Amino acid sequence: MIFFSSREAKMDFPCCPQPLRDCLHLLRFVRPVSTVLVACLLLPSCSVGPKYKRPTVQTPPAYKELPAPGSDQWKAAEPGDGELRGNWWELFGDPQLNQLEALVAVSNQNVTQAEAQFREARAVVAANRANYYPTITTQPAITASQASSNLGARGFGGGKFYEYNLPFSATWEPDFWGRIGLAVQNAVAFAQASAADLENMRLSMQAELAVDYFQLVGLDMETRLLTDTVAAYEKALRLTIDRYNSGVASKVDVAQAQTQLDSTRAQLTDLRLTRAQYEHAIAVLVGQSPSAFSLTAGQIRGVPPPIPAGVPSQLLERRPDIAASERQVAAANAQIGLAKAAYYPTLLLSAAGGFQSSSITSWFTWPSRFWSVGPSLAQTLFDFGRRRAQEQQVEAAYDAAVASYRQTVLSAFQEVEDNLAALRLLAEEAAQQEAAVKAAEVSLQLESDRYRAGTVSYLDVITSQTIALTNERAAVSILYRRMTAAVQLIRALGGSWNASTLPSPSQLRSAATAPNP
Repeated sequence: MIFFSSREAKMDFPCCPQPLRDCLHLLRFVRPVSTVLVACLLLPSCSVGPKYKRPTVQTPPAYKELPAPGSDQWKAAEPGDGELRGNWWELFGDPQLNQLEALVAVSNQNVTQAEAQFREARAVVAANRANYYPTITTQPAITASQASSNLGARGFGGGKFYEYNLPFSATWEPDFWGRIGLAVQNAVAFAQASAADLENMRLSMQAELAVDYFQLVGLDMETRLLTDTVAAYEKALRLTIDRYNSGVASKVDVAQAQTQLDSTRAQLTDLRLTRAQYEHAIAVLVGQSPSAFSLTAGQIRGVPPPIPAGVPSQLLERRPDIAASERQVAAANAQIGLAKAAYYPTLLLSAAGGFQSSSITSWFTWPSRFWSVGPSLAQTLFDFGRRRAQEQQVEAAYDAAVASYRQTVLSAFQEVEDNLAALRLLAEEAAQQEAAVKAAEVSLQLESDRYRAGTVSYLDVITSQTIALTNERAAVSILYRRMTAAVQLIRALGGSWNASTLPSPSQLRSAATAPNP
């Protein structure tokens, strides 16, 4: 800190009034600092490091596994069919599913966690943007002290002293070499990646809910099928017992009918167990306790709706996980710039001033003032390769981020193709299974008639019943597998999300600097 006495001012400017002499004396020392400050403001900061370009990826011209024309999963392309819009789950036309999906965005704890992480990333943008501006601090203090009486010979003889301080200080680092700008770019890219992660988590939870729901509803359909089958087997058992009592059937027929009935009841109990587990999973997805949640039995009505797949190049803009991975690459690119900026010096402008006095009555008087101002320059001369190693580290991290981005894109294409193939082939399998169910029903009817006529044993009937039940359960299984594949395809396509909804850098900056409500 620098102090100037009125005596020094009088010696420098004897013909000026006291306040003016003090100002002139101050300007004599401030002029070099002012020159540096003006130069800092006028000279544009030059950002170091590579300019960011989105990594290139190869996209096929069309999907290979698209359903063939004429399939119930295909429809002629119309304007606007390239992507889904709105609440994608409403395509299935299930009111109970619509109600559950509405709860995911507001009650699912994984989504809530991702939303909090996005707010955290947005706050980091605000923290980095604050470095564009000076930091101003103050530390008022009042100190009372008494020296030792044994120092009296030195002139301090036990006297009491009071010191009143009101200092202010300001420091500012001009953004030479773009350090602050690169840090802001890095924070913005991470915040955008966090926003995409939030949307990916929301889409994942919504898709998982729909998959679990269709699995549960499919189990409800199987449960009804087994319940009806148990009732039919009970009727068949009574008929067999009556035939045994009449001397027409053997004890073996009764035992076989009883065994078939009991095994079917066991299958029904196992279905109820699996349904309970899916119900508990859905409760957690919608943010509720399983003990306080229940779903009424449902039914899948119809086949999956046709889903517009668009063209593969659109997938880069439709999937939030791809957008998050690409923003991670942008953040890694900014890190390279920050590593390169470490080779350049750091300029820090600082100023301090305030009032200092030994008496409270003169604390805020003009002679109690003090001030200091001046720039400082810092430069690392030798670090034995530390900065170069850090640069190599972030360059390797950038290459890893690019590879991760390209792998994410490839995995996305695979998921789309997998589920397109699943929908196409399951539609064929459903038609084949429907024919098998009809054939099994005819066979069962014929075997039942022959048994009543006494031409075959009850074992033939049981065999036909088992085949019929197996085919009917397989048909139900294929139906909810088709619904599940439809949901997974929607998820693979990114749902109704689009990269244009990502918060822009200007939106993140304005949100970061906006006052809290």
